[in-house]
Formats: sequence, C-alpha cells, structure tokens
Amino acid sequence: MSTLTPAKPDAARAPATDAGGPLHGPVRVLLRLHRKALWGGAAVLVLGVGIVVALHLWMASSKVLCADGDTTTCGDDIFVSSYAHTSAEGFLADGGTAMLFLAAFVGVFVAGPLIARELESGAFRLAWAQSVSPAHWLAARLAVPATLAVTGLTVLVIVYRWGLWSVRDGLYSSGIRWHSNGVFPGTGPAILGYSLLAVAVGALCAVVIRRTLLSASVTALVLGAVGVGLGTRRYELWPVTVRRSTEITNYAPGDWPIESGMLTASGEKLYWQDCFASAMTQDVTACMHDRGGIGYFSEYHPASHYWPLQLVETGVLLALAALAVYAAFRVLRRLHG
Repeated sequence: MSTLTPAKPDAARAPATDAGGPLHGPVRVLLRLHRKALWGGAAVLVLGVGIVVALHLWMASSKVLCADGDTTTCGDDIFVSSYAHTSAEGFLADGGTAMLFLAAFVGVFVAGPLIARELESGAFRLAWAQSVSPAHWLAARLAVPATLAVTGLTVLVIVYRWGLWSVRDGLYSSGIRWHSNGVFPGTGPAILGYSLLAVAVGALCAVVIRRTLLSASVTALVLGAVGVGLGTRRYELWPVTVRRSTEITNYAPGDWPIESGMLTASGEKLYWQDCFASAMTQDVTACMHDRGGIGYFSEYHPASHYWPLQLVETGVLLALAALAVYAAFRVLRRLHG
C-alpha cells in the first residue's frame, strides 16, 4: 500500500517562476511586443553587411593592372583608380556616420515606443501589477536594446573594417583617412559607446518627459549634440605630437595634422592663420619672420594615436551613459517608488 504525499504548491511553483531571474518575464514580453522592430533591425544589419560585401565583390571583379586598384602601369607616378574602387571609397567614407545614425535611432526608439509610450498610455501599470517592480521593468528596457545594439554594431564594425582594408592597402592610405569624422566612429569601440549612450539617454528622456514624440525628439537632439561635440573636439582627447624642425616638413602617411606654424627664439608658437589676414599685402612667411619666427613646428596625431583616441572617446561615452542610467533609475524611483 502506498501513500501519495501532496506537493507544496508554493514550493513547487516558485522555481519555475523565477528560473529565468527577475528580468526573464519582462524581457520575454518585450521581445514579443516589439518583434517587428527586431526583424527590422535584423534587416538593416543584413543590408549593411550586404552592401560592404557587394562593394568588395565589385572591386574584385573590376579590371585593374595592379593590386592596389591602379588602372595604369604599376609602380609609376600616375595612379588612376577604377570606377568600382572610387565608388566603393565614396560609399565607405561615410560608414562611420551611418553607424552613428543607427545608434541614434536605437536611442530614439527606446525613448519613444519602448518606454515613453507605455508611460504615456498607462500600459506600464499592467506589468507592475504582475509582480514586476519598476526597477526591473526599466532594467529590461535598457538591457534588451543595449545588448542587441552592441551585438549588431560589433558585427558591422568588423565588416566595415574589412571593407576599408579591401578598398586600400592599409588603414592609413588613399583618400579615406582613419581620423575622418565619417570613418573614425565606425572602426572601433567608440560606436559601441555611442550605442550605449543612446539607450541610456533615451531611457532618461522617456522617464523624465513621459511623452512619446517629445521624448524621442529630445533624445535625438542630445545625441546629435554629443556626436557633433566629440567630432569637433576629438583631437583634444589625447596629447598631440609636436615636431620641430629648421624647415617645413611634410606629414607622414597616416598623420592627422592639427596645427602648424613657426617658433620664436623663446619657444613661442606662431600659427600660420595669424598671418593669413596680411597675405594680401605681405608674404605669409615674411609675416612670420617679422614676428620673430626662426623655426618650424607642426602639431599632429600620428597613426599610433588611433587606439588611444578610440579608447578615451569610448570611456567618455560610457561615463556619460552610466550617469544617464543612474539618473533614469533615480527619477523612476522618485516618481513611482
């Protein structure tokens, strides 16, 4: 004769409910609600990869005489690119900018449809009534887009770098420069910092403004200001290299020129632009000599500064993102406990 011991309902069901952790339920619901957006993001990723691969195949199939894409005799002083090579350079020269727009779009989506729309419509109350705390609700809406954006943009960075190397013999030659605003953000970890900042700023704007269209608009403005600001002042993120000489010297391939001019006997720097106004009545070099210039100098970032600049910019973006996330949770706690 056997006896059946009834299971304790609470004890038996608790592990099944919490097996995925406190974010499992909100994440699953989020993925289901916005599956069309996920498919759209996947399509954009495939399109970006496909464009780079197509450009590579186009260049590989074009008729050239040299491995570097020259259509004239190899090794001479004349270089004429094939139409495929020139067109690929034109497309890839703005690849970093395109990725910045993608990161900003993620932030706008987080600010608008993902968070602000639920706060505006009151749909968040349904989730919070089902044992989902406000903090877990917001954490899921940060974790999902951040993870997907970082994963997708990492793939695009790898493919984009491969595309750049296929266009030219190395990162620091031809018409595409590593420091160009259209190239630099998309070739390293900086774009991942931009994507995380976009998610964080979108969440902060959403919980503060709580209006879909206005939250998305403010997010776009903030991200645009950060992108323009860093793009304009990027050269200040790492100390420049100063070259002094007795005659004007040319920059090496891969150098990023910042400033140049002449030095006085005391070491004071005289910049060329200070004498440009007098160029109509006096030679610029003569103007510099009249002001005491006796030697030349140039300030620049060599190619070796690529990674320091990338890492410092990424650090700045991550710090801003962390502050925005902290502020978003503080605002949510103050408003809803």
